[in-house]
Amino acid sequence: MDNASIEAAIAGARLTVDLGAIADNWRLLNDMSGNAECSAVVKANAYGLGIEQVVPTLWKTGCRTFFVALPEEGIRTRKIAPDAVIYILAGFFPEALETYRRYKLRPVVNAEIDVWLKAVGDEKLPYAIQLETGMNRLGLPIPDYHGLLASDALDGYPPSLLMSHLACADTPADALSGIQNRAFKPAVEARTGTVASLANSAGIFLGSDYHYDLVRPGIALYGGACTADALLKNPMKPTIKIESRILQIKSAAPGETVGYGGAETVLPSTHDMSGRRILATIASGYADGYIRSAGSSDIRKGAFAAWRGHQVPLLGRVSMDLTTVDLTDHPDVDELAGCDYQNEWIELIGPNVVLDDTATIAGTIGYEFLTSLGNRFHRIYTNDI
Repeated sequence: MDNASIEAAIAGARLTVDLGAIADNWRLLNDMSGNAECSAVVKANAYGLGIEQVVPTLWKTGCRTFFVALPEEGIRTRKIAPDAVIYILAGFFPEALETYRRYKLRPVVNAEIDVWLKAVGDEKLPYAIQLETGMNRLGLPIPDYHGLLASDALDGYPPSLLMSHLACADTPADALSGIQNRAFKPAVEARTGTVASLANSAGIFLGSDYHYDLVRPGIALYGGACTADALLKNPMKPTIKIESRILQIKSAAPGETVGYGGAETVLPSTHDMSGRRILATIASGYADGYIRSAGSSDIRKGAFAAWRGHQVPLLGRVSMDLTTVDLTDHPDVDELAGCDYQNEWIELIGPNVVLDDTATIAGTIGYEFLTSLGNRFHRIYTNDI
């Protein structure tokens, strides 16, 4: 057996990533962005899906600018996209100047702009400035930026990009997006010729007034719903399928409990005279990134999985390596008695279990699910372009 076959044979769970769907999502966002350049945010290991696989696909699709959080991610991106423009959202680490220089990484500088200007001296390495427009996270206050312009400090060394970040674009009716845009626009107009960027994934959906020269989609590339409206009808293609191997099939009597803390009590079924329920224990848990809060209890019902295309409910808590699902009402449940069930797989996220639906039930967002995906999945990449 080759290494891939061995990895597949010993895997408790597998993650299939549809690279073609990621490419199609970028194309759709690029079309929506009009004359603005469409970049790609590939921080957090391309939202958990793999920088080394996602970046080449996006490059072949036409993406030329990438944003990552940290220099380490920038190095990985540079090694597979030698001609790309790469911005570091965390800014500039003074002790790592040689790394920025060697790998042609562009820091997105904030209040530390004086440190950057002093460190590079006359070298004039490309960089971006992020402005604070209302999110109160990272950013140079706009009065300080105008002070720099008035002092001529940037005349001979302007940034390659001027940007800010929307706080509430995922809620289109929120007034803060308009407030931020109105704060950003005069700063852009104060220095013409510098590329400007405001829109993240959700910002693209706000319309052309938010697009400026460059947009920065992240979660939408990977199929996640980026706005409240998209939760109802998400135009992006799903990009992943997570499946977990069945380890054991058992029955449980009414009144028994399942999992840690006895959090959920088995209810009577109508499947047979005994009222027992048919349970499957699968080889995934929160150590794999399947978030613990997706579990179920007597107080609050949890998420759904799917088997052979039909949804089945979780039963009891999600533990570190194991999760239990209830197959009692599945139309094929009687086949389990005579089948090799360890070659049966339960879908946790995929065509029958929407990422954002599961995240909502778990009290979180699709971003957290994607970026929490663990190292134990056997990863399969399909439809590379």
